[in-house]
Amino acid sequence: MDFFTAMDLSASALGAQRLRMNVISSNLANIHSTKTPEEGPYQKREVVFSAVPLGKSFEDELKDALNGSIRQCQVTNIVKSEAPFRKVFNPHHPHADAEGYVSLPNVELVTEMANMMDASRAYEANLTAIQTAKNMAMKALEIGR
Repeated sequence: MDFFTAMDLSASALGAQRLRMNVISSNLANIHSTKTPEEGPYQKREVVFSAVPLGKSFEDELKDALNGSIRQCQVTNIVKSEAPFRKVFNPHHPHADAEGYVSLPNVELVTEMANMMDASRAYEANLTAIQTAKNMAMKALEIGR
């Protein structure tokens, strides 16, 4: 694998983790949203990652097919969580049902913060991988001097 391929792989993961952090931020921002345009409480969003083949020439694709393909990370979908909404008894809330219960979003603060930390660490790891590939390329150029 050359230096540019390593950078391309890490760059694809950077983009995927950035989108994941944006989705988590949206979940946290709507943690108390009891009304959406769809007339219900906010539903937590989750990011779906997939490994997709790295775009290469036909010859490189054939070589990789024989040796095991190199794949990059890509976000393929953002789905709404099917977890049930939290019910809280608050008969004075404007969105309370006939029994006095309010449906709150299915977003848990602790889980979202843990997911944010995980995405942040993955982002940092990929930045480090890019920096390492760059340093290796620079050292390789210095050998030629």
